[in-house]
Amino acid sequence: MNNLHSKRLIISFLVLAIAIPVSQAQSFSRPPAPKQQNSSSKGPLKHKKTAKIKGPRAVEKSKKDQETKQSKLKKNYGKYVRENQKRSIEIQSPEVKARMKQNIKDADTSNKAKHKNSATRTRRAGKKYK
Repeated sequence: MNNLHSKRLIISFLVLAIAIPVSQAQSFSRPPAPKQQNSSSKGPLKHKKTAKIKGPRAVEKSKKDQETKQSKLKKNYGKYVRENQKRSIEIQSPEVKARMKQNIKDADTSNKAKHKNSATRTRRAGKKYK
């Protein structure tokens, strides 16, 4: 009889151990409540401007001065190269001048053809040489 009592006790514990998780699973079977929307995505605060962090005035001024100097140097260098090319052509004899001008024209046309060919082949190069 004692053995029967222990079997009943074990069976009741097993039923209880299975019944608790099943009942908890059934209580969560309904759909969850809708989540509230975040209020920060609405209204005038939607598009926040990012603040530009500035350094000291002396640093900003020196950077600006450096940029202007660089642009002047670049401009002057291009001007120097063009003048030097003109001078090198002017000092030549007439036959050499004609040949040099023709070589420049040929180089320009071949360069254009090369860029056009690569532009038609690939999309990326087409954007590059547009």
